[in-house]
Amino acid sequence: MVTAEGTKKKHRPWWQETILLLVIAVGLALIIKTFFVQAFYIPSPSMVPGLVKNDRILVEKPSYWFGGTPQRGDVVVFEDPGDWLDPEESAPPANPVAKLMTHIGLYPAGGHLVKRVIGVAGDTIVCCDDQGRISVNGQPLDEDSYVNDPKNTTCRGPMGPGDCEWKAGPVPAGHLFVMGDNRDESADSSFHLCREGDDTCDAADAYVPTDLVVGRVFAVIWPHDHWDWLHRPATFDDVPPPGS
Repeated sequence: MVTAEGTKKKHRPWWQETILLLVIAVGLALIIKTFFVQAFYIPSPSMVPGLVKNDRILVEKPSYWFGGTPQRGDVVVFEDPGDWLDPEESAPPANPVAKLMTHIGLYPAGGHLVKRVIGVAGDTIVCCDDQGRISVNGQPLDEDSYVNDPKNTTCRGPMGPGDCEWKAGPVPAGHLFVMGDNRDESADSSFHLCREGDDTCDAADAYVPTDLVVGRVFAVIWPHDHWDWLHRPATFDDVPPPGS
């Protein structure tokens, strides 16, 4: 390059340019992870069939900016409320390179859960009607498009083995009621509801604070044969507002 004075401008050594490019790349990755998109993995079979254990997913964050909150039907990633994961599931990657990549959003982070939002603040959720359907604010949900094995699942919201009669809510302000799509194998909000006669149970454990939500899952990116976009099911459009 020639400057206005006619002298040739010196290039930086290749190693300096490489370091500079790496710094810029890491900075951009941090900005993207913090504000826009972050990678995670599915830690359990609780979201089968749509999300399979060890699937890599992408979570977008702008949907919940500027006062936006998760909506019924969204699949969300959230931090462990405190006692939903065992120590092994909560542990970060042990590999130093994986740890670094996790910090900049290039490797799936641990210590998080993935569930579907069933109820938002004020909602009342009831399990189940004579067709085995969950109702939200009195509206039964048609969940055949996403629950596991819909033809052979007679109860869409087991609180535990054989326990398909329960009621949750109203959901506290600033909280969510979430469930896995694989209803028989999901330690979700219904699992954490207080059982009759259990005086040691904290009723608040069944609800997830919205400030723990990282974002909305919008895509499966790995493995390649399971790549897919995620959309909010239409059945939630028919749910009336709380108290209506």
